[in-house]
Amino acid sequence: MREAVYNLAIPNARTNRVNRNFPRAHVIRILSQLSCCLLGWAIACGAADWNSPEQQLARKIVAVTGPGAVALTVQNRSSLGKRDQEIIQNGLRSAMEGLGIRFVNTDQAAVSVAIFLSENSASYVWTAEIRQGPAEPAVVLVSAARAAGVPASRESVPLNLRKIPLFAQEGRILDVAVLEEGATPTLIAVLEPERVTIYRWQSGKWQQEQTLGITHARPWPRDLRGRLRPAKNRLWDISLPGVACSTAGMPLALNCRESDDPWLLVPAALMGGSFTAISGTAKTGATIPAMAAFYAPTRNFFTGALSSPIGKSTTAPKFYSAAFLPRDKYLLWLFAATDGRLHMMDGLSDQTARVAWGSDLASVRTGCGAGWQVLASSPGDGKADSVRAYEFPDREPVAVSAAVDFSGPMTSLWTEATGETAVAVIKNYETGNYEAFRLAVVCSQ
Repeated sequence: MREAVYNLAIPNARTNRVNRNFPRAHVIRILSQLSCCLLGWAIACGAADWNSPEQQLARKIVAVTGPGAVALTVQNRSSLGKRDQEIIQNGLRSAMEGLGIRFVNTDQAAVSVAIFLSENSASYVWTAEIRQGPAEPAVVLVSAARAAGVPASRESVPLNLRKIPLFAQEGRILDVAVLEEGATPTLIAVLEPERVTIYRWQSGKWQQEQTLGITHARPWPRDLRGRLRPAKNRLWDISLPGVACSTAGMPLALNCRESDDPWLLVPAALMGGSFTAISGTAKTGATIPAMAAFYAPTRNFFTGALSSPIGKSTTAPKFYSAAFLPRDKYLLWLFAATDGRLHMMDGLSDQTARVAWGSDLASVRTGCGAGWQVLASSPGDGKADSVRAYEFPDREPVAVSAAVDFSGPMTSLWTEATGETAVAVIKNYETGNYEAFRLAVVCSQ
């Protein structure tokens, strides 16, 4: 390898001199033109070209609606920023106007088009829901490749997912039910492997009021799960592997028996109700049945046998947890199956997808976004888990919140009795305690 050397000036060489007679105005003009070129190049490199998907989606929409008056709304549920959303919205309007569409207010239009800008891990997905009178809505969509290496911006999370501490203790917690609350919970029941304990919030801390023992003839499976649900005609019901318990009498008593009854998958407050699929767009909703599933008494998952059919399907794959989303006139059921896939069942088909999720899912009904979200845990590394809120504009999960992190692995995630929040239980790997949290979706301002 040669050593670096410095070149000396060549003797007797004449240096070039700037021609000072060169017009200064000409130099300024050249520099100005060069700056404009560089600026235009920088803007072009930083901006995405949305023209092709705009034109594709416009053609698909007009193929359904035909030329005429249309009421248009555009909602951004992706990581695109406000600037890109405005560019896309203006581009779509221009492309549709070029195909004979005239935009009017909702009360003046027989046709409404709701466009949702969403995304998955590989691409942006734009979905248009087209409604014309009493007919079934038509759905068309296009996809646009996501630029490699482009991170999701903060605007990709239009909703906030809040983690609110409920209760913590050294002993194992299977579930927590809020029995009374004002501005915050004031009375809770904590389900443990061998008992249920009622606590009341007094003097700034939880005070134990009553403990009820759980009787069972067989030993619990190693990975024990349990569900505590407030009931209409009694304080609560409990589902455990091979055991069912319910409250009775005054003073309060807990009656337990061996049972293979299915576990309810739907909160009591939502059963039999009819709810719209997408806030502000769906005219009719899906009725939510009292769906229940049979739990394997010696394992940690559901067998797949269902108490009510999903369309023509009376069974689902074996699964760890389930969630549902109301659609227009049907329910979309999501199952975190033991085969490592997410199964999506609508009564006609069972679609599968591999998603970077853990085994815990829960539905929540909110006044944000599409009106319903699915909370899903992360795959985890055995030390710490997280939960994020998702929506499904077209069978593709779209993250609508930032992840909330926990200091340990998640042991359960259940929708609460009202259906508006969920309770997550984790084991804190730093303290060794079990901790229960309420998860609530809050609309961003």
